[in-house]
Amino acid sequence: MLAAIDAVLAAAGLAPSAVGTLAHGMTVATNALLEGNSARAALLATDGFTDVVELARQNRPALYRLQERGPAPLIGPELRWGVRERMTPAGPLLTLSREEAERLAVCGTASRVDAVAVVLLHAYRHPEHERAIADAFTRLAPGVSVHLSSELVGTFREYERAATTELDAALSPLLAGYLRRLADACDRRGLPAPGILASQGGLIDLETAAAHAALTVLSGPAGGAAGAAHVARGHGLTDALCLDMGGTSTDVCLIADGVVAEHAEGRVAGRPVALPTLAIHTVGAGGGSIAWADAGGALRVGPRSAGADPGPAAYGRGGVHPTVTDANVLLGLLDPAVPLAGGIRLDADAAQRAIAGLAGELGLSTRGCARGIRTVVTSEIAGALSAVTLERGVDPRALTLIAFGGAGGLHAAEVAEALGIGSVLVPGEAGVLAALGLVVAPARRDRAQSVLLSGAGFTDAALRGVVDELAAQAAAGLGGVADRFTLAAELRYVGQSFELPVRADPAAVTAAALTAAFVAAHVRRYGFSEPDGEVELVTVRVSAHGPAPELPGRGLAARVRHHHGPTVIRRPETTVVVPAGWTASEDASGTVALAHASGGRP
Repeated sequence: MLAAIDAVLAAAGLAPSAVGTLAHGMTVATNALLEGNSARAALLATDGFTDVVELARQNRPALYRLQERGPAPLIGPELRWGVRERMTPAGPLLTLSREEAERLAVCGTASRVDAVAVVLLHAYRHPEHERAIADAFTRLAPGVSVHLSSELVGTFREYERAATTELDAALSPLLAGYLRRLADACDRRGLPAPGILASQGGLIDLETAAAHAALTVLSGPAGGAAGAAHVARGHGLTDALCLDMGGTSTDVCLIADGVVAEHAEGRVAGRPVALPTLAIHTVGAGGGSIAWADAGGALRVGPRSAGADPGPAAYGRGGVHPTVTDANVLLGLLDPAVPLAGGIRLDADAAQRAIAGLAGELGLSTRGCARGIRTVVTSEIAGALSAVTLERGVDPRALTLIAFGGAGGLHAAEVAEALGIGSVLVPGEAGVLAALGLVVAPARRDRAQSVLLSGAGFTDAALRGVVDELAAQAAAGLGGVADRFTLAAELRYVGQSFELPVRADPAAVTAAALTAAFVAAHVRRYGFSEPDGEVELVTVRVSAHGPAPELPGRGLAARVRHHHGPTVIRRPETTVVVPAGWTASEDASGTVALAHASGGRP
């Protein structure tokens, strides 16, 4: 990252002092989680409930593979300690004593833990006991970082709250070390301290990210989604699909009403993260994904990847496995005479050898095998896009597909055809769109609270009190100044197990308006409502947003070149394949708009 900054400043002829804002998206926390790296952490739970992170939800990851288990807890049983206290929704049943809190702090020091996750029953409503434990650790074990579920999550459901806080405690010491080294290096260069992109697509300050790694587990793909939303707005698109295809995976998401769809809870490596995240779906299908034959003789692609080093065989760095990139080289879609971004020169002979080996195993011609690899990848990505559209009741045929990432333009039109989409947009910044997303991302803070209001308790006054308190807490994270607020409420009929989210204006929200919005959402999702059913407000989420940097949007007004498929458009950051039956318009910025020749859906 620092080498890239140095190169950019040198190319622009600027000193580090010219940089006003520095933003950083990363996969540090994600990679640590995927690789099983974590700090030495302890989990403190109400006595009798220390195994909640292991019991989980008891639903099997795969319905018919009875031996398959979910991910193991990050904190082992020897470091899960019971706390002698008991809180009910109405208040304390067994009060936490000062001696008990101090005993736990002494245990933390004696066990040489780096962090503790504190997850007490009903702390989302009554956080007093968790705060008392934090105070004891501050006094007696100041070197141990303390992670309170009431501050980090603030919502009910013990397992999800516990799993998120456990993840936060286990990863934050590792992330903090990386971020503080980065901040020191930036300071030595005269650069500002970097803001960090959170999983919800907004920037948080470095110290907040260092203290709460759980906020950043989807930081990497969030940058691309934010950049795609900016491009969509610049081209007058309120609704669109995004396809970010890199070397290892492809991330897809839906833009609705100008913003990327969000989840109140994400999932990473099979673990729930009960925090706002952009609704990004990922499949292991990228340019470096390895093609292989399964036991039944079928051609498969991914999720294993050749990575960046040695990378695809065509990179000429010693890779021998056939990859998607090798198939594209063999089919003439990537030209060995034109270096890739970063000066990588392609070796067509190496690609040929890699594909030929797999082709022989499958009984195919070499070109037939290469075409098959592209077909399988198209199917994988189309399936991912279906998951964020068709499976949620959205018709993808009415949307434009925005394709980016180094490999996005190579496959976008074929993916669009598979879904009946007739319009594709490949931004001129496709190869670095995640960086553009960092530039346009506003600062953001989120606060949530489970309130469980129904009947006579679900009043405008009660709702107003919760919204105002959460808005003040969220704004405090932005230094007391917010450009705007957004509100998401989760409601259900009394007796239902799960909620439906609805959005509202936090300045004018009422209990009646939320109830009406919930009933409409219930009809859309399930096809019916319960006229006599009692509605319960379960959770309120308020987000405070800082001002977003204003960059000029540009459409395709200055179209300078037109193309008719089949052809290939080669740009410095990406390559765009225009199949037969498609036309393309390329403007001076390098943005390419593809349209199916039928003028509509393929």
